[in-house]
Amino acid sequence: MSDVLHKTTVLVLNRNWQAIDVKSPADAFCMMAAGTATALSIGEEGEMFPEKWDKWFALPVRDSDNFVRTVHGPVRVPTVIVLAKYDKVPRRRPKLSGRGIWERDGGVCQYTGRKLARDEGNIDHVVPRSRGGKTTWDNCVLADKRVNSRKADKLPDEAGLKLQRKPAVPRDMPSTYYIRNVYGVADWDMFLG
Repeated sequence: MSDVLHKTTVLVLNRNWQAIDVKSPADAFCMMAAGTATALSIGEEGEMFPEKWDKWFALPVRDSDNFVRTVHGPVRVPTVIVLAKYDKVPRRRPKLSGRGIWERDGGVCQYTGRKLARDEGNIDHVVPRSRGGKTTWDNCVLADKRVNSRKADKLPDEAGLKLQRKPAVPRDMPSTYYIRNVYGVADWDMFLG
């Protein structure tokens, strides 16, 4: 097939049309073929028509569409699919990562309380790793790079710093909260608003 199957994503809605996940186009085609999902044909004016697998192939490929070539001709890649039976909104917790800590702390240095630009912050271990500190949600915070450099391998009180708030494991959130429109697909905006 083509790179389109692996370099784009398809927004997955539950049967109540709430965004719950993203899938690869290959996965979306499999779900459509199995009858567990229908694709949304979204027109230029925003009109939407759910289309089942057998009707999807008859749709014309527009200039703005991604498509795959098949033995039967080009087939439009859906941007949004709707699950047939699933109506829940799963809950998730962010992964422990720099991005997850940045989001948990709201982009604010946990020592100074100052909102940071992306290039101004990094992750600080409250109890430094050199002193047995672990890389866990309750030991990592977002810090201004200059403050973190000054703190070095000291505890906050040894460096004359005080945490704005104690770090904690973030709570579970609806999966919709974590879906990002990284490809800028206009069809997703009405579901992620």
